[in-house]
Amino acid sequence: MLSLYRACKKYYNYRQCNGYITLISVLVVGAVGIAVTVSLLLLGLGSSRTSLAITQSAQARENANFCIEEVLEQIRDNVYFSGSGNRVTANGDCDYSITSQGGHNRTINATGTVSTIVKKVKVVINRINPSISIASWQEVSDF
Repeated sequence: MLSLYRACKKYYNYRQCNGYITLISVLVVGAVGIAVTVSLLLLGLGSSRTSLAITQSAQARENANFCIEEVLEQIRDNVYFSGSGNRVTANGDCDYSITSQGGHNRTINATGTVSTIVKKVKVVINRINPSISIASWQEVSDF
């Protein structure tokens, strides 16, 4: 920038060169300001997307747990309850399947879905009567 000032002074008088330097300075400061603004907007957009994915992930997990609880209610009412099904919730849906492992042992697999986010929960029951006893309740990556 200093070399531009010297070149300006060589061909024009002092007053015209000061205006030129001011113009260049304003353009440089404006470009930096625009770059900072665009960066902040892009960071905000990325943060919003991440926040949405986290929210949908929690909702999908809640949907899977909702299905598990519904199935546990069905098993409590009918100890021979088995099969598979689907439930629709306010923010997505869930699918479940019940597998008998012999006697009163059951495995319940539930998949909660919200938009493109999928969460899977597996519950193992080792006793139904006199009350349901849950051996494990965990989120899994696949059944």
